[in-house]
Parts: sequence; structure tokens; C-alpha cells
Amino acid sequence: MPSILLPASAAAFAPRSQPTVVLNTKVDPWLTATLKRINRIKRPLNSVPQHMRCLTETLSSPSAIWTLCSLMLPKAPDSQLRKDSNPLVEALFNYQLLHIEAYVVHVDLVLQNEIAFKLTPESIAALTEYHKDIYLVDTAASMWNWSEKETQIKKLQEEFVQAINKFVYRTSALALEGLEDDGAGELLCGRSDDVKSAIMGLFMPLLPPPPRVVNIIRPAPLLPSSPGAGHWWQPTLHSTAPVDSWKVVPSSPSTSTTADSQAAIWASMAGFDNIQNLPSPTPSYSQPFSQPYCTASNFYSAPQSMAPLSIPQLPLPSMIAQQQCSTSAGLGGFGWERGYHEYATI
Repeated sequence: MPSILLPASAAAFAPRSQPTVVLNTKVDPWLTATLKRINRIKRPLNSVPQHMRCLTETLSSPSAIWTLCSLMLPKAPDSQLRKDSNPLVEALFNYQLLHIEAYVVHVDLVLQNEIAFKLTPESIAALTEYHKDIYLVDTAASMWNWSEKETQIKKLQEEFVQAINKFVYRTSALALEGLEDDGAGELLCGRSDDVKSAIMGLFMPLLPPPPRVVNIIRPAPLLPSSPGAGHWWQPTLHSTAPVDSWKVVPSSPSTSTTADSQAAIWASMAGFDNIQNLPSPTPSYSQPFSQPYCTASNFYSAPQSMAPLSIPQLPLPSMIAQQQCSTSAGLGGFGWERGYHEYATI
């Protein structure tokens, strides 16, 4: 039922006043039987206004207090409770039975067919005291300390005071069957369990602050396009003290100097530094030459010392063209030194 249909007496901190009763044009037989049962003085109940007047006067009496449920609550914080080997002794000394009482503020048998109850000031005060002196103390003792813990405890107490004063229990209008002679009554058909669950749901837990998120700063990866990463793919070259470039590379290209540098760098890159230490092949596979067809000048070599992270000087095509090396040079040492044209007639 929307809250706008409730009377002003159902608002928080509002004093008790006469309940509002709305009946249908035809009164249900169960309501007529209930009113006749509780009336000590026989009153005529032959019309809707008579039923409305009788019900309103009965629910407005100071003794018309309903018991919604009963809660078994501890008398003190857990650290102050009596410890005993007998559970019955502990229950008698450590727990109390708190009856939750309320009065009727609204009866609607036309639109929603329900009845609304509001807690009495005594029940509100008892629940507020228990929440502050026992519930919050036990909850705070079970949690670790942080800087805003006391502030959060005070906030929970303020929120509970507001919630318990706004609490209105609404149930089916058939609950009026539990009405007694003086206007009091109690809930039937298991409705007390619903009230107990609703009230205990107002006791909010004390939540610790969420963990702080630590931002891990990772170094940015070096990309080829980023500054300082232009030579990330080049191997580290260990060399001696830097030498002036005009001393390493001559001003005019020379065939012999370029060839020597080519032989040295190709030998170091291919891992053939110790190729001169290999034994020479036997005479059965190769014939000695009086003059080799290819010398060390036919290989590419780099300067012996260079600046760190320097790009090797590659020969120009014009330099390579000056070096004459025939096909017989590549076939020497394998028995093919007579020339491949001699085998064409075989």
C-alpha cells in the first residue's frame, strides 16, 4: 500500500492518535462475529457505520496494545555475560525476553484489505538501548580498529533510531481475529515470525572500510619508435677506447683495406675465428697451389677497433667490382680446379 494512504500518526516520531478505519459497503461476517465476541456491552451492529464506530472506539482505547512478537536478547555485552557449565543457568542470568508491542494506526478493508501497526514508545526505547549498549559493543569488539570506526558506529546508531521510529508493520486484515475484549490482541498464524525477521533486519552490521587499491607503476616498454630505443636490436659490442673516425676509415677507398676489413667482420659474425687452426686437407682431395685463386683480400673485414654501437662500414658495389674472382676460385680445393668445361665432352 502506498505510504500516502497511511495516516499522519504512522509517521516517525508522531504521537498516537485515533486510527483510521475504512470499511466496505458490505461488512464481512467474520468482522461482525469478532466485534460481537469482544463487546462486553451488547451494541447493535446492523449497519456499516455501527461497525466502524465500534471498531474505532475499541482500537483507540489506551489498553489496545498488541503484542507482535517476543525477542530473546542478551542482558549485557558478551564480555560481561556469566559463564556457567549449566546452559539453563546461563540462559536465566544472561538473557531477557523483550516483548515487542504496537498499536493499530490504520485499517483498510476496501482497497488493500490490510491493517497497519506502529511500535509503542516503550518498545522503541528498549530496542534503541539494546542496539547502542549491547549490539554495537559486541560488533565493535569483533572488528579490528581503523581510523573512522567510532564515526561509523555513531552513524549506525543514528540510522537505527530513524529506522525503528519509521517501522510500520502491515499485514492482512484477518489479523483482527486476534482482537480481545479491551482492544488488545496478538498476531496469529505465524505472523509473529514475520515481525521478528523485519525487526532484526534493522540491525545493520559494522562493515570495515574497503581495501585500498595500490597502483603498481610498471615501466613503459621500449618501442622502436620511442626515443632511446633506436638500437635495442643491436648486440652490445665491447671495444677499446674510441678512435677518431678519420683514423679508422681512409678518405679514399682502397681495395686491399676494404677486403681485409670484410674478412675480419665476416669471420667474427659467422663464428669462424679459429678457422686458421683447422688442419689442411690431405693431398688425395686437394692439390697444392703455387698461387691461391682467392686470398684474404676477397673477404669483407671491418676495422679492428670502433666506437660503441657503430654501424659497420659495408663496401660499395664499385669496390666489389674491382675484385676479380672467377668460378674456378670457388671450385678449388675439391678436385675441380681443371675447370668445368673439360668435363663437357665426357
